[in-house]
Amino acid sequence: MIHIFDGAMGTMLQEGGLKPGGCPELMNLEQPDVVQKIHEAYIEAGATMIETNTFGASALKLDHYGLEDRVKEINEAAVKIAREASKGRAKIVGSLGPTGRFIVPLGDLEFEDAYRAFYEQAKALADAGADYLLFETCIDIQEMRAGLLAAKDATSLPIICQLSYSEDGRTVTGTDPQTAAITLEALGADIIGVNCSLGPKELVPIVKTLAENCSVPISVLPNAGMPRLENGRTIFPMGPEEFASWGAKLVAAGATYLGGCCGTTPAHIKALAAAVKDLPLTERKSPDNRLRLTSRSKTVIIDKDLATTLIGERINPTGRKKLAEEIKNGSLFSVKREAIDQVRAGARLLDVNMGVGGIDQVKAMHDAIREVSQITDAPLAIDTSDTKTLEAGLRAYPGRALINSVSAEKERIEEFLPLAKKYGAAILCLPITEDGVPKTAEDRINVINGIIKEAKKNGLKDGDFLLDALVMTISADQNACLEVLNTLRLYRKHFGYPATMGLSNISFGLPNRPLINSTFFAMCLAAGLDAPIMNPYDEKMQEALMASAALLGKDPRGIDFSRNEVNLKTPKKAAEAKPIEGDVLAAIKQAVIDGASESIAMLTERAIREGHSSNEITEKALTAAMNDIGIDFGAGRVFLPQVLLSAEAMRASFQKIKELLPAQQEADKGTVVMATVKGDVHDLGKNIVSALLSNSGFKLIDLGKDVDADTIVRTALEKEADIVGLSALMTTTMTQIDKVIKKLREAGSEARVIVGGAAVTEDYATSAGADAYANDGVSAVKIAKDFVGE
Repeated sequence: MIHIFDGAMGTMLQEGGLKPGGCPELMNLEQPDVVQKIHEAYIEAGATMIETNTFGASALKLDHYGLEDRVKEINEAAVKIAREASKGRAKIVGSLGPTGRFIVPLGDLEFEDAYRAFYEQAKALADAGADYLLFETCIDIQEMRAGLLAAKDATSLPIICQLSYSEDGRTVTGTDPQTAAITLEALGADIIGVNCSLGPKELVPIVKTLAENCSVPISVLPNAGMPRLENGRTIFPMGPEEFASWGAKLVAAGATYLGGCCGTTPAHIKALAAAVKDLPLTERKSPDNRLRLTSRSKTVIIDKDLATTLIGERINPTGRKKLAEEIKNGSLFSVKREAIDQVRAGARLLDVNMGVGGIDQVKAMHDAIREVSQITDAPLAIDTSDTKTLEAGLRAYPGRALINSVSAEKERIEEFLPLAKKYGAAILCLPITEDGVPKTAEDRINVINGIIKEAKKNGLKDGDFLLDALVMTISADQNACLEVLNTLRLYRKHFGYPATMGLSNISFGLPNRPLINSTFFAMCLAAGLDAPIMNPYDEKMQEALMASAALLGKDPRGIDFSRNEVNLKTPKKAAEAKPIEGDVLAAIKQAVIDGASESIAMLTERAIREGHSSNEITEKALTAAMNDIGIDFGAGRVFLPQVLLSAEAMRASFQKIKELLPAQQEADKGTVVMATVKGDVHDLGKNIVSALLSNSGFKLIDLGKDVDADTIVRTALEKEADIVGLSALMTTTMTQIDKVIKKLREAGSEARVIVGGAAVTEDYATSAGADAYANDGVSAVKIAKDFVGE
């Protein structure tokens, strides 16, 4: 059955009397008749799913209007209005919009604060009688995770999760549709979809990718095309019939819940409902049962038919005194360094272990997972034997993690498996019982079989398991190697799930361990090892992997082996080691690229001691690094989290220069006044640009959101601004940009004006008289630098 959502609410409310800058959700209390008529219009048009007027009705959003203590009242009223309008003709969908802030470490909002705000609103909507809960227009997977976890704790209602994607097919923070689908289905979303940001044409491939990567229903609520300015008014160009003409294509791509977002009216919904009324549902193939793990921006699939997946073992303090001491002292410098270096050396997953005695391991794991997940796109395995530490890591992780590990011991079964289900994690199954390690392969099969049965009782399914063959040392047991090889073969025969293990234990106590390890590795790969846990810097192991890939047919005709370019020339542990020993400016540049704020101050100090000037450090290291980052960002090789991290590292270097070379320190690059225009209470994008500009050496004056034109003009004149940055998210507030620019020119300001925001286009920027349009923070910084350079 095809279900029809309603269309835009904001523009309809404005037509009904909502004033610019007013609180849309307050109309549930003060003008309920207006809201009810909007619902009724959409139901008459054919909507079978109507969204409550609660998009911004969380405490974090209502705080802007001083209404944060009225969350329950406003949400209850909204559901009541929708129910009265429906009269049983449509389902009531409780709408929950984003907080407007990024979660730490991308922003200043703590995960638990977002969770509490979503929990409060979700419970209010559910208690009032909503039929569904809908998280929509989210641009960050971690915020969506906070909302979904909160809603599942607050209610048993079906939950819909809709992200918004940019034209590059990713969210602002870098999540692609495949990764979103895998992460959200594993976490328990009942319907997964996309809304806003783009028109129906652009959303067809996104819907198709979502449908191919999950088994739950798919929803899609496009805009009525991309907005443009005509005669001083913002319009969406796609009329009802053209909008509806895409309905069949969206259904063919896999959608069964369709509706409209910005620019859509009851006429659009009526045409859409008629266009898809008699369409057959598209038959969807269920995603295969391969093990799929995700980070914020990447999916890694582990399967016997794919290339071997290396799991980096180096973020583990066991037997490593220096790393253990750093972790004990609260430093994550080496942890982050190891994460970056292991990925460069070929690791596709990273194991994270914070097992140091005498510390708060819960906090250590939380912090490590949060930081490592920002600097690398490799999915993470959370390695701990402590339940609270495990949950802290799972909660902080913006993706689908691997739990290392679940044994057959009672405590692990009872405590780890529910957490795996709650957080959508996969599990590494370890064949250990209360009685210890089974000696034979057959006994290990029996133990693994028991773990899998218990896991499936807890709701896990095929595609959630990685099986450990359990390596013992041959110096203590002459059959240890043979039993591992037999275990791998039996895993493949009985379960078909991918296999893993740590390798180095096989040679403990023997001479020439690299030879034993690499030979053993090759044998295991032939027997069915899919994801070894190993040191990716080990040249012998990398050579064994390359040779085995050619011999086992995973490197057809031995092309990669013949080229001798990938792992036979193994990237050494510290890709930055030579620059640190030699060219300190190159090391500073690399530190910016890596976001290594902890080391950059030391490197900057060293550069100054060696006689490098402020200008040299800035131009040859800092600016050069950000130029490279900008190129990679534009090409989709890095995403907003990495850009923000690099900007923070650059700021740390600037601060050290100011401290040690005050006489040489250049003046600020220029003064920038930033503001979100009057009537618009959204400032997430503006905050990103502000952070990047500030970290790039500009003097920043951030006036905040909902700022009237006179305040912007007065500040620009008083502060002698070189640049004024204006942001507008909503189509209804875009025209305020025209007013600000007009008043700036009338007041005699020579400041260059850069405009941006979700609704703003380059054509609009030109027509409004702006000097430039920036579609993201990186381009805004480049434009600002060019203006000041002129």
